Amino acid sequence: MARNIILWVAAFFITLGSAYYQRTTGPTYPIKGKVKVGSELISYKLIRTYEGADNAEISINEPTGTIQGLFSFKRFKSHDQWTEMPMLNMGGKLVAYVPHQPPAGKVEYMITLTDGINSVQLTEEPVIIRFKGQVPILVLLPHILIMFLAMLFSTRAGIEVIAKGDRVFRLTLLTTLFLVVGGLILGPVMQKYAFGAYWTGWPMKGIFKFGDMTDNKTLVAFIFWAIALVQIWRKPEKKWWAVLAAVVLFLVYMIPHSIMGSEIDHTAVTTGAL
Repeated sequence: MARNIILWVAAFFITLGSAYYQRTTGPTYPIKGKVKVGSELISYKLIRTYEGADNAEISINEPTGTIQGLFSFKRFKSHDQWTEMPMLNMGGKLVAYVPHQPPAGKVEYMITLTDGINSVQLTEEPVIIRFKGQVPILVLLPHILIMFLAMLFSTRAGIEVIAKGDRVFRLTLLTTLFLVVGGLILGPVMQKYAFGAYWTGWPMKGIFKFGDMTDNKTLVAFIFWAIALVQIWRKPEKKWWAVLAAVVLFLVYMIPHSIMGSEIDHTAVTTGAL
């Protein structure tokens, strides 16, 4: 009993660590930093994803009123020219707005701050923000929970093999079921709400030119676990399949969330202009 608890605790913390890493890395995590403009130290947090139905607000705290900002933007993957406009000083903040885009539309933007003498560009490269539709909480929370359970049971199955336990098939079955429900059922429902399509991974093309990495990761993980389930069901001695599938799912979680996600290529489709 104590041994089983220890193994579950180990699996839980491995899962928690990998989930935290995935959620705090990648192209949707805000860019944070500090810059000095003259004598003022300015902290900033630049968002890279937005799911509202209006324009995306970009704001920087600047209570002194001595700093001005220049906001430059254009659609990502487009032939647009850069548009520049001064940031508004509103209630101790410098504020600019990114024009609303359809789901999977991206805009790249840059901000330059000045005190009239010194000018500082906040980032070396443009910040890319992606627009998405709003996912209902009743879809989002079950998806997150069940995918966490898939990773937890996957890790526990791999540990069970290494520990020479007798619950490998049961854990493999549960892991596969969690991947089906969380990844292959709720995942596409989330994609439909967020980006207007149930599946944007391989082999889909269209405006999602390279396919959505999140969908592709889910598919690869499911294939390995499905193979592991069949192999262990047919020949229980082939438990090493569970270790292989667990490693694959762990590596999938190590890929930052939403990297190579759904995006509109404005150079390939006619979508007007900003």
